[in-house]
Amino acid sequence: MLILTIIKGPDQGKRFELPDDEPQLLGRSSEALPLTDQTMSRRHSQLTPDDGRWYIDDLKSNNGTFVNGRRVIEQRLLQPGDQIRTGNTIIMFGRDETKPVKRKSPVKIAKPSSMDVTVERTAASNEDSMIMAVPEPSEAAAQHLKVLFHLTQLIGTVVDRQTLLENVMDVIFEYFRADRGFILQQDEPTDRPEPVVVRHRVPPTGKQRDEAPITVSRTIVQHVMQKGEGVLSSNAMTDERFSSHDSVQRYGIRSALCVPIKFKDRIFGVIHLDSKINNYTYTEDQLLLLNAIGVQTGLALANAEKYTRRLQEERLAATGKTVASLSHSIKNIIQGIRGGAEVVELGFRKNAMETIKGGWEICARNLERISQLTMNMLAFSKQREPELELTNLKRVIEDVLALMQRQFDTRKVAIITDIDDDMPPVPLDAGGLEQAMLNLVNNALEAVSPLTGAVTVRADYDAVKQEVRISVSDNGEGMDKQTKRNLFQPFHSTKGLKGTGLGLVVTKKIVDEHGGKIEVWSEPRQGTTFTMTLPAHLDGKRKPGETIVSPARDPHNLKKTSGLL
Repeated sequence: MLILTIIKGPDQGKRFELPDDEPQLLGRSSEALPLTDQTMSRRHSQLTPDDGRWYIDDLKSNNGTFVNGRRVIEQRLLQPGDQIRTGNTIIMFGRDETKPVKRKSPVKIAKPSSMDVTVERTAASNEDSMIMAVPEPSEAAAQHLKVLFHLTQLIGTVVDRQTLLENVMDVIFEYFRADRGFILQQDEPTDRPEPVVVRHRVPPTGKQRDEAPITVSRTIVQHVMQKGEGVLSSNAMTDERFSSHDSVQRYGIRSALCVPIKFKDRIFGVIHLDSKINNYTYTEDQLLLLNAIGVQTGLALANAEKYTRRLQEERLAATGKTVASLSHSIKNIIQGIRGGAEVVELGFRKNAMETIKGGWEICARNLERISQLTMNMLAFSKQREPELELTNLKRVIEDVLALMQRQFDTRKVAIITDIDDDMPPVPLDAGGLEQAMLNLVNNALEAVSPLTGAVTVRADYDAVKQEVRISVSDNGEGMDKQTKRNLFQPFHSTKGLKGTGLGLVVTKKIVDEHGGKIEVWSEPRQGTTFTMTLPAHLDGKRKPGETIVSPARDPHNLKKTSGLL
């Protein structure tokens, strides 16, 4: 039995049975098919039977009659599943043959001998597909533009390939009335396309989920990938060549769209949709829209690949720069050790203990440098959460200064401490803080001149803000603006052969891991002050603060005494 089903418009949901031998009028004045759409003419179009077939004619209506998106100019033969648009009403022409069919569903590409479908329409896929002819009426055009706009926003924000394809399928399922859909993709032109996204309108349950492949014509997929054009098929269930195939009947594939995911001459894969709804078929407008989506998706995949390649190149460049910088630093240290060893050897030959002592001091200094470099490299490369424990901060600072005391004595540089005696135990990673302090104190020592140089270490506790502040000041030459801008850049050093460019980077990393911040105050010929502010509570860390370069004023209003800040 042939029926007309109103799928859109004021009378949506109504169904009308067609007689076998009587013409039927479509329009507001029709008594057999009463419709209330005021955008239809009184006598809009006519359905005429002829030996079991039905034809449609437009009766010179004001808004025209369309079948599957194409305007009816002369009498046209109707096929089951065709969509007729009259005014704002869309009518489905088809047979009332709905039968419940058990569905099964992973993706399996059927061999050509077991299933195929007739290609009703094709559409070229290229950059022009992204600029589509505006379909009638304007409501459909607005919907198509909405889909493409949504897709454009999507592909501009996603670079992960799998996430991108999943989101593209979300957009497709929101607009197309698909029962099943999937995306096949191949990395190389010679690879077999593999399913990367599978989607069901009604997800299969129980055993169906494991046993249910979506059968698709390999012929269609190969045609789309080889020709680079989209395909619309609407007669898989009625074509006598394979209507007897159990797979076609069992899966109930009624209408299908398959388009390439394409960028220029490269085919990434295909997007396939099919509908099992009896009497429903896709239109040429929908094929053109899906073609445009395929081109947009291909562009997005090409951009994602380009982004990944650029990211890899940047990582390789950064790795090369890191290796070169470390090699340079290690080479300088090794040269220092070798020079010290030669002095020691000379002392042994001359049996001169003073010479041996001088050579050993050179070796010891360079051994300390390579030890410090190794620790900074480990801290710089390792991502970790600090192990917070209630710590006696005063003792940590005293241990650091004790380790550095010999170097201060050798260079005849004064070291001054001002630590709050009432400071309570605070939650800190003692090992990390010790390394940060060593870096700051060592930098301060190397920034001052022998005999006249002085380094001041201060620490105080703010009970109101529940934080501790640790500052390391020197009366060295200070820094200009350019130097301050590059302070925390990896491998940037102003110490020449003595520096590795990792000390301050590691210090900031440790402070950030504690949820604190580090501030820098420095002016030419006025010295430098580094201040670490760390939270002193256990109920969560603050968000790591950015490095702050203070204006030409000491942030703690430290009075100048004997050249110190």
